[in-house]
Amino acid sequence: MKSLARILSAAGLAVGLALTCVAAGAQQPPPLKPASPAAIAAAKEILAMKNASAMYASAVPNIVQRTKDQLLQNNLNYQKDLNEVAAVVAQKLAGREKEIGDGMANVYANEFTEQELKDLVTFYKSPLGQKLLTAEPRAIQFSMSYMNQWAQNFAETVNGEFRAEMRKRGKQI
Repeated sequence: MKSLARILSAAGLAVGLALTCVAAGAQQPPPLKPASPAAIAAAKEILAMKNASAMYASAVPNIVQRTKDQLLQNNLNYQKDLNEVAAVVAQKLAGREKEIGDGMANVYANEFTEQELKDLVTFYKSPLGQKLLTAEPRAIQFSMSYMNQWAQNFAETVNGEFRAEMRKRGKQI
């Protein structure tokens, strides 16, 4: 369960970073085509089965906290007020993370046909689909661990190659 929490925490961080980029004026994706209510419903069902809401559940409080921290850097004398205002803003905007889920459903509905989404729902309800939903977070975690270990080992190889090539040039590094 801790590994799933770590993955979801990392995913939440990714969502937070993505939201920060959007807030900072990053280039927006092209507008989405309108999707049928059935396609949206199927996409939402898929996202619910994948527990996607766990990725963005803390988006609002995290963004409120980051904003408060940024404002505090230039306004240290307002720390008490900013702390109080942060609580008010967080409560006022609570629940807005639902917009992320709605947006994700629209993205899915634009990437897959209505029938494909319905087929995916059927698949995720199958024994293999259920196994995928259960096993995939661990597989992702182990894959990320493998990639990190590989990158660390490969970096040592690259470093060795740099040193060997520099020695050929008569330079020790």
